Amino acid sequence: MKVSFIGLGVMGFPMAGHLQSKGFDVCVYNRTASKAERWQSQYGGRMATTPAAAAAGAELVFLCVGNDDDVRQVIYGESGILAGTAAGALVVDHTTASAELARELAAACSAQQVGFLDAPVSGGQAGAENGQLTIMVGGEAADFARAQPVMDAYARHSQLIGGHGSGQLAKMMNQICIAGIVQGLAEALHFGEQAGLDCGTVIDVISKGAAQSWQMDNRASTMIKGEYEFGFAVDWMRKDLAIALDEARKNGSTLALTALVDQYYADVQKQGGGRWDTSSLLTRLHQG
Repeated sequence: MKVSFIGLGVMGFPMAGHLQSKGFDVCVYNRTASKAERWQSQYGGRMATTPAAAAAGAELVFLCVGNDDDVRQVIYGESGILAGTAAGALVVDHTTASAELARELAAACSAQQVGFLDAPVSGGQAGAENGQLTIMVGGEAADFARAQPVMDAYARHSQLIGGHGSGQLAKMMNQICIAGIVQGLAEALHFGEQAGLDCGTVIDVISKGAAQSWQMDNRASTMIKGEYEFGFAVDWMRKDLAIALDEARKNGSTLALTALVDQYYADVQKQGGGRWDTSSLLTRLHQG
């Protein structure tokens, strides 16, 4: 099966690689051509100089780029995905973007008899590299059934949530949960440090009980060491939280804690930590 992958960032690069390794005929496009060349030299496959050329002849077109504007840039126009996609193809957007954009793209694709799924992922760079991503999907059941076996190349689990936009709304819930948990973990470690405890020993104990979380299992040890030069960047998290907070204003939900943690991340950015992992919330407590 011919598929294409648009966007070879820290997520897209390994995701496209998994597809090629699983036997799919993959054509990639990246705005910086050298990244596509590096991908091709590592995995084989094909590369194209425009999204339209990459999408030509593909049954499924995957993309994973930065934000709403980046998605529009690769979808529309003479060199965009829709210019090269044939009727009957399916576009799957793994970008974390707005639900409004997902519904817009679904309509644009439908006008050309092309299917569309909004399918943001969770699991970070490590999840992408290990093929263990969780995928939240919005769209039609038939399109999901068609895409799921292909996405299995890099997914631990994928689930159809509902209609177009539902995948993005589910991803917003995901990021809301993460924001609160990371802040709680940061405060607990700060408290333990101030109390003179061996935080590593404490985490080893409490991680076996009700306080356990992915963040505790995967980030507590690096937070204790003050290591943040890896993982999901603060800049990206603030982008995601901005999407969630904007949607909350539209649907009338109250996200007081999320808004507060977003401002804490702004403090980290002011320290020069925009590219630090989200667990760097602990650093602002050390400033006090």
